[in-house]
Amino acid sequence: MAGRLDEALGFHEQALRLRAQRQQLLATNIANADTPHYKAQDFDFAQAMKAAMAGAAGNAQELRRTHPAHQGPVPGGMPQAQPRPVVQASRDGNTVDLDIERSAFTENALRYEAGVTILSSKLKGLSSVIQG
Repeated sequence: MAGRLDEALGFHEQALRLRAQRQQLLATNIANADTPHYKAQDFDFAQAMKAAMAGAAGNAQELRRTHPAHQGPVPGGMPQAQPRPVVQASRDGNTVDLDIERSAFTENALRYEAGVTILSSKLKGLSSVIQG
């Protein structure tokens, strides 16, 4: 039974987890808007979602860290963040563009809420089926 629930809800679980991690990353960018030499970062949600679903399905190869200083994705961890392309850097080297960050933050929040609504609807449907 647990396998079927994972099949039914696994995609939404992964999507919400990645949306929450991206929201945290975008909030960090906004918080560091005045930090000298701070480089705004983000990750490609679609690519991270594909990697997460491949890992959940067992299709992805597991990476082994042979040394703690090695870089790379951590299973179940945050996707590899990349510096956001620079639109216009400030004199102090900061690359945070508050308009872009606020827009991405709002879009991500709306998509997170939509995911919660969809997941809630699925759970209500499963609950009504279970109750008969």
